[in-house]
Order: sequence, then structure tokens, then C-alpha cells
Amino acid sequence: MHPAAHLAPADVPGPRPRLIATDLDGTLLHDDKSVSDRTVEALAAAERAGVEVFFVTGRPARWMGVVSGHVHGHGLAICANGAAVVDLHRGRRIVQVRGLGQNDALTVVQALRDAAPGVNFAVERTGGFHYEPSYPPLHLDPSAVVAPVEKLLAEEGTDGTGNPVTHQPVLKLLAQHPELEPDAFLALARLSAGHHAEITRSSPTALLEISGTGVSKASTLALCCAQRGISADEVVAFGDMPNDLEMLGWAGTSYAMANAHPDVLAATTHRTASNEEDGVATVIERLLTHRR
Repeated sequence: MHPAAHLAPADVPGPRPRLIATDLDGTLLHDDKSVSDRTVEALAAAERAGVEVFFVTGRPARWMGVVSGHVHGHGLAICANGAAVVDLHRGRRIVQVRGLGQNDALTVVQALRDAAPGVNFAVERTGGFHYEPSYPPLHLDPSAVVAPVEKLLAEEGTDGTGNPVTHQPVLKLLAQHPELEPDAFLALARLSAGHHAEITRSSPTALLEISGTGVSKASTLALCCAQRGISADEVVAFGDMPNDLEMLGWAGTSYAMANAHPDVLAATTHRTASNEEDGVATVIERLLTHRR
């Protein structure tokens, strides 16, 4: 990863980027989950200049309505920390899946139960979100299955509307602990189960997001860029939380938001204003003005 530095966008040498990759929560979105008029215009200006914009987020496809109405010609999002690529202009249709295998998921569950008693689990499948009875009901879904995670990960079964889940790959496993400090929980989980899956976090609480081995925002972004003939050096990325670290390290130019996690601030080359101050839009405007 790049050494830490503090440079204004206009001071960064090089040509205009071909692709902008931005996280959403804590980065592009305001804290109330809105998209500012300034940001909408900056995205439109990037499109007019021929610069692609990818939204790269831990959110599932079903939560992408927050930006799908503002993206103009920018039609793709990398969701669930790289587990799904979503076409925002076709009903948020999932066009690529990099799932978490059942055996690996069950192995991680057992390892975390042993290492962190009291842990609670949820499962994000392509068809919906399901959780254990003890999992905090932050986002209730009337079609969710509420059951022990071993049942939620079973190859057979149906969701709350009677639809079979056998054809619904697991995008990510979520693990929540009611008492552990978030970074300590992440470190413990990686130590005990990190060789079976990718484990990260984006929440300010002790909520971990677990994907298949090798699946991350960075690896899926790299695949999407390769399909378009775009190199890492032609990508500018923005983020604020640990689940952005690999992407920020891969991109040729990376920006941490002023409100970013300390690990992100330490790992990125450049800084921009906070999400509340439209830090992403600020950089896009200056990139388009100063680079030709």
C-alpha cells in the first residue's frame, strides 16, 4: 500500500483517470444516506468526460436504490464486498456472483463459536437476508428465514415465501457480537478463521462481513477493470472503512475520507473532505478541471 501523504488533488501528477471506484456509506453518501446535488452533478460530469464510475460497497443489491436513481449512465455496482456485480439499470439485476461455499461457511461458523462465545450469525443470499433468532433485527425482512445458521446454510430449504434457496448462492456470512470491541473482534476472527474466508468489517459496531476466499472489493474491481482494458494505474478509489483497504491499495490513486477509520488513513496516499462535506465530489471536480 501507498505510504501516507497529504496532497491536494490538483497536485497529483498524471493523466485523467479512466475509472472512479467509490464506496457508498461513509464515503459518497451523507450520514442520512442521501446523495447531494453536488455529488450527482460530479458523477454526471465524470460521465460526460468519459470516466466510468463504479460503486463498490458492502451493501447487497437490494439496498442499491439509494444511488440507482442518481447514476445517469453509470450502470454497475460491485456489491456485498465483491461477491456480486449488479446492473443498476436493469432492475438491480445481479450479473456476476462470487459466492461463499457452504463448507467454508460452516467451518467459519464453528471456529467463531469456539473463539467468541455469544456470536450471532446472518446469511446474505442472492435472494434475500436470513438470520438467527438472537441476531439483532436491524433490517426486518418479512420473507426472511429465522433459524440457526446451520439451517440457514443448508443446501435444502425454502425462504419465508416458500421459494427454494438451493439456487440462491451465499454472498456473505455476517457475524455479530454483543460485547466485543469491533477491531478486536475482527482480529480474533481473522486469527481463528481467516484461512477459510475473507473477513472484514464496515460497521462501527462489532459486525463482521465474511466472503469467499479471494473475494473482496479489490479482486472483483480488478476483474471488472480487466474486462474493460483498464489498469490499476488508471483507477482512482475512495473509501473510509477496513473493507475498503484492499481496493484502496490496488488502485493507482486512493483517497481516504476525513472521517475514515485510522487504518484507512494510515494506508492511503491522499486525503479528501468528509462524506458530509462531499469529499468525493470535491476530488472529481478537481480531477476533471486539472487533468486533460
